[in-house]
Amino acid sequence: MCPMFVTKHFEMRYLITLLIFAYSFCISAQVVKMDGKSYEVKKDKILLDGKDITSTLNKDERDLIFEEAKAISLDLKFRENAKKETKKAQKEAKKAEKAQKKAEKAQKNAEKALKEKEKFQKRYEQAQTNLEKAQKKYKKLKKKGKLSPIDERKWLDKIDKLQSKVNKAHSKM
Repeated sequence: MCPMFVTKHFEMRYLITLLIFAYSFCISAQVVKMDGKSYEVKKDKILLDGKDITSTLNKDERDLIFEEAKAISLDLKFRENAKKETKKAQKEAKKAEKAQKKAEKAQKNAEKALKEKEKFQKRYEQAQTNLEKAQKKYKKLKKKGKLSPIDERKWLDKIDKLQSKVNKAHSKM
């Protein structure tokens, strides 16, 4: 999953959650509007302007107001559940994003280790080649008799240093 998609998706869910949360704060009790009046329903009571008018209403009006309040209550529960699901999805998105970052980091480390191994291999091969060339040239000059004792000592020191470079490169590999 693309990190940019996860971020945009996460932002959209966050916005929806915020809107639902703000809306649920606005409603403390169920307010039912009928016949131009706003009835407030709290448990088994119907209030109009803060006064209990449950007993003054006829049965049909009470039932209608209670049904409307129940519908509003169910809607609020649905919104709360949606909010919980949104939070859960946000947590899942965060987990997925963290897992993706962790996987990307692991892959990057593996690629870095591979490059380093290739670099050490290349250094070893180069040191090996330099040593072989120096040994060939030394043998060739010695065979022709063109080496003085001082030159021979220099060549042997050079070969010795190249051999130590090969050993060092081999140990790092």
